[in-house]
Amino acid sequence: MEIKPKDKIYRLTGIDSAMELLRPGAKWEISNSTFTRWEDDRPCPSMQEVRDAQRKAQEFEDSINTVWTKEQENKILEER
Repeated sequence: MEIKPKDKIYRLTGIDSAMELLRPGAKWEISNSTFTRWEDDRPCPSMQEVRDAQRKAQEFEDSINTVWTKEQENKILEER
């Protein structure tokens, strides 16, 4: 089995990545799309801001033609 374009593996679209882009180094926790902990002097981003950052990261990743080695494909498929 091989990883096909429709099976794209996104590496930058998680909430952790979005938060690091929006508020680098902030301490936070989230539950059910609500921030339950915010320890930072900067304002807490809205969930819409987080979703927008995730969407932009996905669009960026979609624009890149990732080529995996067979070994990488096998490891990724085993983890699924």
